[in-house]
Amino acid sequence: MQIEEVELAGFVKITSKDALLVVDMQNDFVPGGTLPVADGDQIVPGINDLTDRFHQTENPIIFTQDWHPVDHHSFASTYPEKEPYDPLEAPGIGPILWPDHCVQGTHGANFVPGLQTANATLILRKGFHKTIDSYSAFLENDKITETGLSTFLQTLGIERIFVCGLALDYCVYNTVIDAKKFGFDVITVLDLTKAVNAPEDSVLNALKDMIEKDIVFVTSDKILL
Repeated sequence: MQIEEVELAGFVKITSKDALLVVDMQNDFVPGGTLPVADGDQIVPGINDLTDRFHQTENPIIFTQDWHPVDHHSFASTYPEKEPYDPLEAPGIGPILWPDHCVQGTHGANFVPGLQTANATLILRKGFHKTIDSYSAFLENDKITETGLSTFLQTLGIERIFVCGLALDYCVYNTVIDAKKFGFDVITVLDLTKAVNAPEDSVLNALKDMIEKDIVFVTSDKILL
């Protein structure tokens, strides 16, 4: 299955129980970064337009940032004789190793230029534990350690989450799956996300799992005030 084959919902109206979650729109994940997602920078205008809509309705807007220490265990550079994208399975790490990316306080960890974050309700930093990666905005990769986002949203009375950003087959995928586990309805804004495509079946597996778990897919032009 490819992205173009996903069945899309029709028009969806923003309600008072909705929040927008923008995942990892950072310099290292767009062309020119250490872990670039093809055309990742091209979705910035659409995300800005969508955040404007959620701001108009005074709905919560959350941005996430990967925020890794220099020697994070998901980095291939941490292991002798390992290269980026080599397979490695370890508790809280894997299935593959990455180039160094989104190191705390660096240009690569900053939000992409032009991304409008001024109206953020919350900026959530994740992946700061050296030995555990954190693809999801809700749970670190040990699937035990919570980021606190679920409690934050529940306190605000949020029941449904719209998710966009980078990358579809990793942080967006894990975020929507975990949001569903925490009891939220989830809508993936499919035209405002891009995929890593590594390994080659990552997009297929992510889409199949999201469909099986009743994740709704929509394009941003169908999201109404």
